Amino acid sequence: MSYKIDNRAPDLRERMYFPEVIRGIGIASRHFFKNLFWSRDPNPEVIDRKRGSTASEVMTVSYPEEKQPYPPGYRGAHRLVPREDGKPRCVACYMCATVCPAQCIYIEAAEVEGDPIEKYPKKFVIDELRCIMCGFCVEACPKDAIRMDTGLHVPPSDTREAQVWDEKVLLGGPAISYESDPWLRRAAPGIPSDQLELMRERARPFPANAGDEYSQTPGFSVRTLADEAKARAGKP
Repeated sequence: MSYKIDNRAPDLRERMYFPEVIRGIGIASRHFFKNLFWSRDPNPEVIDRKRGSTASEVMTVSYPEEKQPYPPGYRGAHRLVPREDGKPRCVACYMCATVCPAQCIYIEAAEVEGDPIEKYPKKFVIDELRCIMCGFCVEACPKDAIRMDTGLHVPPSDTREAQVWDEKVLLGGPAISYESDPWLRRAAPGIPSDQLELMRERARPFPANAGDEYSQTPGFSVRTLADEAKARAGKP
């Protein structure tokens, strides 16, 4: 699209500058007092705002007192998925740390006492300041041990240490057990026999082609979050 440029010479009023300076001060003052005394437009969508109305056209969210709802497709920050016994599903295979393009995941592996096969993460740390929220770690994990389905963002903090999440902070959410879990298919010295049988009863088949409703646990499902967002907006 072409634009017509006005190349005419400035007239006497424009060459004097002072009338234009006064005009600019008047425009700035009008917007200043309009934003100061009139009500603020609560609509976050710039396109949908009413132009030329008495309401202020400024839409500044006074965070954290005011928060805008996240879009339905927002998955959120990481969490380590727990087993039925409260331990992490992670087997310390290092696949998430290997695939991470930001190199923000640090893992120290340890062996389960009395079990020469099974490993667990003695230390599992994610530097959220370096994380780019790409989700590669979730895709690479072979045990569904890490997810980004919390619906939460990383909260602000005044220190760098608060942004480095360890396994104590990351572990949470509903527990998950699959029939193909190695600690359920064989003897697991680290799990009491009665608890092991209970975990086997609650286990479900691992999905061959997981969709949102299957791979996401209740309360963390993307579709559930979408339904909640529609309910807040009053949409059918």
